[in-house]
Amino acid sequence: MTDRPLLPGVPILLGVPILLGVPILLGVIGRAHGIRGRARVTSHTADPLALTAYGPLSDGAGRRFTLRWVGEEVAEIFEIIDGAPVKVTGRAAVERLTNTKLFIDRAALPPLEEDEYYLADLTGLTAINAAGATLGVVAAVHDHGAGVILDIAREHGASLLIPFTAACVPEVNIAAGRVVIAPPDEIEVPQTHIPGPNGTEPEDAETGGAEDHAPRTESAA
Repeated sequence: MTDRPLLPGVPILLGVPILLGVPILLGVIGRAHGIRGRARVTSHTADPLALTAYGPLSDGAGRRFTLRWVGEEVAEIFEIIDGAPVKVTGRAAVERLTNTKLFIDRAALPPLEEDEYYLADLTGLTAINAAGATLGVVAAVHDHGAGVILDIAREHGASLLIPFTAACVPEVNIAAGRVVIAPPDEIEVPQTHIPGPNGTEPEDAETGGAEDHAPRTESAA
């Protein structure tokens, strides 16, 4: 898990964070759940239930919705029509909303605490090392549940995948448009242990002895 508090968001423009007037992605409507107009909903808030705490949500195209949780990650969906919430009923109607992203105005969210960031505000920042040399640009921010990863696109070579922790990313300066990266010097790549015939250890072709199965290391650069 990351040791930096994070909130979701949307990409910034030309590497410069737009802090006002840009909607923040809070959740996504998933597949229909049952036949009574319910859907699975992915919440990007720290407390998933807080998705409904900030007021009506927008799909980015002008439609506005409210939700009512009825189970874990399952909600009833209401579309606001002429100022009143109208329940979306029937499986077919809910299926048409599958993958609808739910946004809210940044101004509706509470102020960020020190060392808190919207994920979107990291995208587009220039990544430098401690000496000030440019490493690349934050092309994407990945969060698959095991920790947040910064995807650093480099002009030459493969992307760098950096854990978004205080150790690997000691400085984030949104206003200056940069992050300082301190990538680990080495990563361990454990070798796969494959026993020889009848469970014996495989022999080294040159020495005739058993192989050393200690993990090897490769440079992360």
